[in-house]
Amino acid sequence: MTAKASDKTVGILGGMGSESTAYFFLKVIKSTPARKDQDHLRIIVDNNSNIPDRTQAILGMGESPVDEAQKTIHNLETAGAEIIAIPCNTMHYYYSELQDSTKIPILNMISETASHISDVFPDIKKIGLLATTGTLETRLYHKAINEIEILTPDEELQKKVMNSIYGEQGIKTGYTSGSSRNEILEVIEVLIDQGAEAIILGCSELSLLSIEDEVSVPLIHPSQVLADVVIKTARMET
Repeated sequence: MTAKASDKTVGILGGMGSESTAYFFLKVIKSTPARKDQDHLRIIVDNNSNIPDRTQAILGMGESPVDEAQKTIHNLETAGAEIIAIPCNTMHYYYSELQDSTKIPILNMISETASHISDVFPDIKKIGLLATTGTLETRLYHKAINEIEILTPDEELQKKVMNSIYGEQGIKTGYTSGSSRNEILEVIEVLIDQGAEAIILGCSELSLLSIEDEVSVPLIHPSQVLADVVIKTARMET
């Protein structure tokens, strides 16, 4: 499928974190039907690693990420982006503020994931959610998913989730095996024992672990959902 003149230019608001941004970019590429370079979408990535940590801001322990993210959006706008994707779950707490700062449509990964679950898993009664404490505290997925009971880790298990993401040997520091992987698998097994019929990996870093073969229920990757929506939206006939 050769890229058409009507295809929209995609902007990726990245840097949260850098490796998960690269993973998302690769997901868009891998999910695009293509046989040659010219079949792909035009994609502009601003990997702004200066955006403050979202969870720290939500918990009142750090600077708001909004101003820096808005600068990034304006960079993408100036560069020619016509739709914007944010492959960071926690950043969607600030979605309305970011969308209000631009006329360019910003795709909402949380609501798109909720729609995906409704379409693909209509009979699920309980679903597990692994995410940063910021995402859990703001109940982003709870607000988007109304019909399904959402199971989340207790306080001690959530510490393990956060350590697997932010710890000295966590995913953000480049570790996708060892303790970071083992802790996530442990938490997932507890949620499955509690009745979870699928698990949302509600932090983009978690998708870097590639643990499908070790988990007995479906894993839902919001970053993959967003990648699919990016392609569909960019190629939508106008």
